[in-house]
Amino acid sequence: MSSRLTPRIALLMTLPPLLWAGNAVVGRLLVGQVPPLALNALRWLLALALLLPLGWRALAAPRELIARWPYLLLLGTLGVGSYNALQYMALVTTTPINVTLIAASMPVWMMAVGAAFYGVAPQRRQLVGAALSLAGVALVIARGNLHALGEVQFVRGDFYIVAAIIAWAFYSWLLARPPAHLQADAAPRVADGHGGTRGWNWAETLAVQVVFGLAGAGAAAGVEQAAGAAPIQWGAGVALALLYVAVGPSVIAYRCWGLGVSVAGPAVAAFFGNLTPLFAALLSALMLGEPPRWYHGIAFALIVAGIVVSSRSSSRADS
Repeated sequence: MSSRLTPRIALLMTLPPLLWAGNAVVGRLLVGQVPPLALNALRWLLALALLLPLGWRALAAPRELIARWPYLLLLGTLGVGSYNALQYMALVTTTPINVTLIAASMPVWMMAVGAAFYGVAPQRRQLVGAALSLAGVALVIARGNLHALGEVQFVRGDFYIVAAIIAWAFYSWLLARPPAHLQADAAPRVADGHGGTRGWNWAETLAVQVVFGLAGAGAAAGVEQAAGAAPIQWGAGVALALLYVAVGPSVIAYRCWGLGVSVAGPAVAAFFGNLTPLFAALLSALMLGEPPRWYHGIAFALIVAGIVVSSRSSSRADS
């Protein structure tokens, strides 16, 4: 795994924040129409249907799944069953400004998990990069008035976001650095249709994660309904929203994120995650008919500066 930042990797790591910003907007719009845990389960059920034509061979090799089921279950639970479910739950009770503020702590949690569980101590430049990115995010949240940050009040949903970010940090590190015994073993393989075998492709890897994650996501949605959640308010808008969250933030974003993390590493990838609140602000401005403000440009420059500083520190460490 190398942390060198190329234009291709930068593009791969920029697309997921854009799609996830749209996911947050859609999730907020669906409050009152689709219960949050049901939304998460339906999202990944549809995503699995899209992945099956490309990923069915991995699911048809039970021996490979059984040999790795604890790792796959943990990946699926963190990345599919927990992160987005917690985010959708948070959007029911908390405000977009709070969600964005807390999500901006992603690099801190990435570095903390790396230091505590993987022995990867953050470098000084990574800490500087984190400060630059957080400053840019804070500027967007405060709409150019940093005094507004002191007026933020936290509610229950804010703690859901904290839990979601921690889950995502562990997911990203597990994705980049599987357990030692799995690294030593041969990679999982499937029949290639020509009498030979090959390793899992990206669709097969994601499909397996979704299957394991849906076990928890489906159970959580069932408990939600049993607890008296309101029924889904079906309509064309809800159907289109479900299609978007299944295709964009799920299949496309996870594919790009997985590629980026495998090359750039979780710590550098986390700084690209800080583009999400900037994209969310721009999308909100577009939907509300408001033009971008001066602070959007400054915030973008600060966030990009954080990405560059962090990636340079990692590249020097590799050389």
